[in-house]
Amino acid sequence: MDKKIFKFAKKMCRHAKKIFFKYFDTENNGGHYKVDNTIVTKADTEINEYLIKQVRKHFPDCSVDGEEVDYGKSKKVWICDPVDGTAMYARHIQNAVFSLALVEDGVPTFGCILDPFVDKMYYAFKGEGAFINGKPTRVNEVGWEYMKTIGQVDVWPYMDWDIVPCLKHLWKKSYPISIGSVAHACALVASGALAYCLFPATIEKHVDVAAAKIIVEEAGGIVTDFDGNDQRYDTHINGVIMTNKVLNKDILDIVKKYAKKVDREEKKD
Repeated sequence: MDKKIFKFAKKMCRHAKKIFFKYFDTENNGGHYKVDNTIVTKADTEINEYLIKQVRKHFPDCSVDGEEVDYGKSKKVWICDPVDGTAMYARHIQNAVFSLALVEDGVPTFGCILDPFVDKMYYAFKGEGAFINGKPTRVNEVGWEYMKTIGQVDVWPYMDWDIVPCLKHLWKKSYPISIGSVAHACALVASGALAYCLFPATIEKHVDVAAAKIIVEEAGGIVTDFDGNDQRYDTHINGVIMTNKVLNKDILDIVKKYAKKVDREEKKD
């Protein structure tokens, strides 16, 4: 474990938690809509800006790729989603998390996800296992057992992959849900609470899952894009599939057979 990185991550988690609660019960959390109709709150921007200040001070050789604000350009980059689940947070629903990863030349080497509402910090260093508040965690070994096989499937009107056809096949064998925060859902895959997570996103969505990538893998899970390949996590992604080892091949087969890449022009119709 790199003690400097871990100390920095814990400091960022403490600050993020403070900002989460600072705005959570305020009227609309300072929320407003961006041009892509997604919500941004004061918590998003304050956490993002604080991260940049701290990285400049403690890791001057690194850049920052935040969901709201970027800083610099380098092979070593801190990738942050200040509030993953902003739509939940802005509506005063306690299901949003802080996500932070250190990515070196496209590969996450450290990741942490903080659920501030239950004070759980999920984290992992490459090659050292995954942990929740200091205790080791593993993905589950559940196969197709319907109500026991719970998974996260993100769907929204303008998703980059149409995975709605996949749902009817997943419903026959499992219990797919959507909790409103993909980073939180992926953390629950690492904890064994969920068996899989499908995220049909591409452009600028690496910030949502960079930390989860290493946490799930270090917890014994499998993480690929929608074609079954590994991918970089410092740039656009090609969807993400995170599963336990039992279900990985079957879920990948379902995605390959039924998911359809959506053309940008089609989204406008």
